[in-house]
Amino acid sequence: MSQQQQQAISPELRSWIQEQLGQGFNREQVLAAMLSSGWQESVAVQALDEPLGESLVASRVPTLDLADARPTLNVDGRAVKVLLTVSQPRIVVLGGLLSDEECDAMVAAAAARLARSETVATTAAGSEINSARTSDGMFFERGESELIRTIEARLAKLMNWPIDHGEGLQVLRYRPGAEYLPHYDYFDPKMDGAAAILKRGGQRVATLVMYLNTPAAGGATIFPDVKLDVSPIKGNAVFFSYDRPHPETQSLHGGAPVREGEKWVATKWLREGVFV
Repeated sequence: MSQQQQQAISPELRSWIQEQLGQGFNREQVLAAMLSSGWQESVAVQALDEPLGESLVASRVPTLDLADARPTLNVDGRAVKVLLTVSQPRIVVLGGLLSDEECDAMVAAAAARLARSETVATTAAGSEINSARTSDGMFFERGESELIRTIEARLAKLMNWPIDHGEGLQVLRYRPGAEYLPHYDYFDPKMDGAAAILKRGGQRVATLVMYLNTPAAGGATIFPDVKLDVSPIKGNAVFFSYDRPHPETQSLHGGAPVREGEKWVATKWLREGVFV
């Protein structure tokens, strides 16, 4: 039997690869280590390019209590309407999650702190300006004001997820023509710098986008894989979850260009563990 035939991609090998990537080694470094250990290049490349194994599937993700198919959820004393649900990918559109007063207060608190939005960098730098995202944004610290504490407590109950398992609320402003091209919110474990990001709370497993105003035209949240567009309506929100960092979750989404007026949104990302 040839050396090629003797080599097999075992669960142990897959686990070792994911461990190396999780520690911050990039694909080329892992491949070089495999080749120096005697692995055939074709086998090593195949192992690195295989779909993610079950080891990267989250044991649980945030969920909304929709078991009784009720059209309205009572969340922290507020009646939140269930406007649309999609099973795969898991998407729920909600009406009236925030009051008009809460939306206006969040916009007012964020306005003076806006800066050009960044995205997670593909290098160890952490974040970077990206032409795919043409908005201005800022982050609130968890619990930094009574307004933020009230909203965070409501979101924790809505999504059945601890407050400390979420990143701080991010507020974004999109001017006319601004957009965010389709992307995934999870972190690619193969990218440089992934280990440092994941140490802060594990993977992202769900996203909640809340609309703080209603733009005059455009600005929908789009899900290209399922041909779904969610209109940005003040006080409403869209929730979606993803149990693994892989395109098979169909969680690809983006912000369509604003055609007229401005769009303000607040985004909450949920992590597997305590975010620090």
